[in-house]
Amino acid sequence: MKMRNLIVTAVLMCAMPAWAHCGKCGVGGTHEPEKGHSHDHGDAHDHGHAHAKAEVGKPAPDFALKDTEGKEHKLSDLKGKVVVLEWTNHTCPFVKRVQGEKLAQGVFATFKDKPVVWLAIDSSNFCADKADDIRAWIKKHEVTYPILLDAPGKVGQMYGAKSTPHMFVIDQKGNLAYSGAFDDNPHGDKETPRNYIAETVSALLNGSAVPVAKTKPYGCGVKYKK
Repeated sequence: MKMRNLIVTAVLMCAMPAWAHCGKCGVGGTHEPEKGHSHDHGDAHDHGHAHAKAEVGKPAPDFALKDTEGKEHKLSDLKGKVVVLEWTNHTCPFVKRVQGEKLAQGVFATFKDKPVVWLAIDSSNFCADKADDIRAWIKKHEVTYPILLDAPGKVGQMYGAKSTPHMFVIDQKGNLAYSGAFDDNPHGDKETPRNYIAETVSALLNGSAVPVAKTKPYGCGVKYKK
């Protein structure tokens, strides 16, 4: 049985693109709307929201985090705008596709001059120690939005962020409108992938219903503090 499992794993790895060969990374699977609610990862609190948990259709939990340059960003200050939250880890192969190939930056650019804010959040336990590396990553890949540091993992756990990238979109009233995958292309092999973030943000700006409110995220597991 052990040998069989090793063979199956080897076959799956060979079927994946080079950038996705990571023993600690996993693809989330289907990207159709999920039924029920996702499981959270323990207790978290921030700015009076000790028991707040992110749930689609309800107010997004408030938080305040500093980015790699020391500037603080507070969610409640962004009411009236569409806010995209992108959980990230620059060492993750899936992030190397989404950010490294400037896919996320490209989506954000389509909403230039629109009331849209894009914030990446790194909840890796080592992110504070790797701030210089993250700054170098931002410069090299021309990341056009800030990366916030959440080394204790409180905000990530509050939102139930499971992977990098795990995406959340918050509407103009401060309610969580979308949670899930960046697109329907975890292996990066589709010619015309469906981008859930572009769809969601466009719908919110147009005042229309969000096409899909929840999908299953894919990527590397968030490296929370143990």
